[in-house]
Parts: sequence; C-alpha cells; structure tokens
Amino acid sequence: MKKIVIVGGCGHVGIPLGLAFASRNFEVTLLDCDRKNVELINSGKLPFKENGGEEILSRHLGRNLRASVDPAAVPSADVVIFVVGTPVDEHLNPKVRNVLEVIGQYQQYLSDSQLVIMRSTLYPGTLRVIGNQLERAGLHLRLAFCPERILQGKGIEEIFKLPQIVSGLTPEAEEAAAELFLHLTSKVIRTTPEEAELAKLMTNSWRYLNFAIANQFYMMAVDSGIDFGHVYEAMTTDYPRAKDFARPGLAAGPCLFKDTMQLASFYHNNFFLGHAAMLVNEGLPDHLVKLLKQRLDGSLRNKRIAILGMTFKANNDDTRESLSFKLKKLLEIEMAEVLESDPYLPDSLPLERALSEADGIILGVPHDEYVNLHPAVPFVDCWGVWNN
Repeated sequence: MKKIVIVGGCGHVGIPLGLAFASRNFEVTLLDCDRKNVELINSGKLPFKENGGEEILSRHLGRNLRASVDPAAVPSADVVIFVVGTPVDEHLNPKVRNVLEVIGQYQQYLSDSQLVIMRSTLYPGTLRVIGNQLERAGLHLRLAFCPERILQGKGIEEIFKLPQIVSGLTPEAEEAAAELFLHLTSKVIRTTPEEAELAKLMTNSWRYLNFAIANQFYMMAVDSGIDFGHVYEAMTTDYPRAKDFARPGLAAGPCLFKDTMQLASFYHNNFFLGHAAMLVNEGLPDHLVKLLKQRLDGSLRNKRIAILGMTFKANNDDTRESLSFKLKKLLEIEMAEVLESDPYLPDSLPLERALSEADGIILGVPHDEYVNLHPAVPFVDCWGVWNN
C-alpha cells in the first residue's frame, strides 16, 4: 500500500483528493496546520460540504486515512502532494515567494526516492523555480504539477470523472504522476509544466470572462428598461450556439478572479479582456445597490436591507471571496441596516425573520431554498430566479 501525504490536506482541495485516494486503498495522511479542521476530521466530520465525503470518511478514517499536524509522516511517504497555490498581493501580482517558503519548510523531510506533486494553481514557470530550489538543497526527487480542476462541493465526483492533466520536470516524474492518477481516473493528459500551469489559469479566466459578458449584458439591458430574463430566454432557447452562455450573477470564489489577474501578470498586464472582466464582475455589486436604491425612492438610509445568500456559490457553505460581503459594505455606506441570511451559515439570520423585517432584498446567491420565494418588498435579483 503506497503512502500519500497531502500538505494542506484539510482544505477544499486536499480533502476531496485525500478521500479519493483513500477509497482506492492508499494510506493517506492529511497534513495541515489548522488544528481545528484536523480534530474535526479525526472525529469523523468534514469542515465543509462535500458531496459523498462523509461516507468515504466514515469507511476509511482510522484504517487508511487520518489527519495530522505533525510533519513526521512526510519522510516515510512515497508521494507528497502540496496543496499550495500562488496567491496574489494587494497589487494583484502573483506571490510566488509564498509557495517557495512552504516548500522550504518541508525540504528537510523530503528525499530523492519520493514523488512530489504540486496540486494547486501555479504561476507559469513556478514548477521549474521550485525544482531549482530543491536542487540547491541537494534534492533530486521527481517533481510534478497536476492541477486540480474540481467544482466546489463536487470534488470527489469530478476527481473520478474528469481527465487529469499531468506534467513533470522529468519524464520519470511525469510517468510516476500519470501512473498514480490512473488509479483515480481513466484518462490523463500529458503536457509540459508551463502548458499545465497555463491551462489551469486559462480555464478559470475563460469562465470569469463568460460571467463578465453575461453581467455586462444584464446591466446594459436593465439600465435600458429591458427585461434581461426575456432577452436571455430568446437568445438561448433551442439555440445550440448559445448553450454555453452563462447566466448573470456574482462571479466570486477563491479562484476565478485571482487566476485571471495572474494570467494578466504573466502577459505583462496586456490581458485587456481580463482587466475588463474584473471591472464588470467586481462592479456588479455597485449596480445591484444602485437598482435597489432606485426601487426604494432613491435612498437606503436607515432602511433594513436583507441579503439572501452570503456564500460565494449556490447550495454550498463556502464564503471565500464572496461578493455578498462587498454588497454588505456598499449597503452600509448607504447607511442601510444589513440583514444577512443564509441557510448554510448557522450564525446568520433565519430566512423567515429576514423576510419579515426587510424593507428591501438583494438576492446574493440563488440557493434552492430561495427559488419559490415571492418577496413582498422591493428586490433586486440579477440571477433571474424571481424575475422570471
């Protein structure tokens, strides 16, 4: 039984991957500095919603799966997977140094016999920089980059279903990574490291641009007094060339915006479409506040405004980079009292109370629990749930 250690294993990328490998009878250690999440997993619970996750956890916890804060498991591992991506700084530039610092913390535990895989987003060229750092430390291990492409909350399902992109600094690293992931999926796609790094960034940027187009069209129609829901239906109904046309909505989460900005940085800030998409998507909350203000006689001062849905996507409990919190700040600048309600966040206001107390409503995220609502006060719904 091969031993796998996932560094950063108790997060949204590490847990689905660790559970998937455990279900294939690998011995898996989820290594993480978050003691709360480690204790939660070892108690048989997941820190967030992941379809099918708790069933796999209950079957494998204590048998071939555990969580730990102790890096002592790393030296004996056959495979070490780092779930550490490249963040962006306050100027929207990639912070490659952060990745290198994490690798540096674990260098003392690594050996030449191991396969080391980088799993999260890397700025193009970063894998070779990591390889150079490890070589300077006297390590000549097999280093690969195999980017995750899973959908939040459905990670386990997609790990088994989607083809895996595989790249390595050497043919031996690429082959070892391909062999490993063929235990999870039936198809791997082999690329160079730079191709894999770009594929990850371009995939997320493409999605971000799609949302921006939909959001721009939505704002264009609404400002012209035209029902965008009817326009969208006319464009997409039984028309195959519009089947992938996104619906408007708050384009948020930890990846799309960040990766679009990394791609812009890679192209020396000449990615004009990416910057335009940022202006549109990040500007949508301002537009929604403006619409509600118009529908409440031009002022939100001292009015109670409910935001329904505080997570970054529907039917999930993940609030990372949610634009609902930007909505909240903008409403507070307008001197409104904000009522936060979300069925996936136990500390938020119950839906019934939010509906009964609100003078106006903005639909932040279209959770299933909101689909059949009929708000009795002025509202703004860019998602098209109530407007239709």
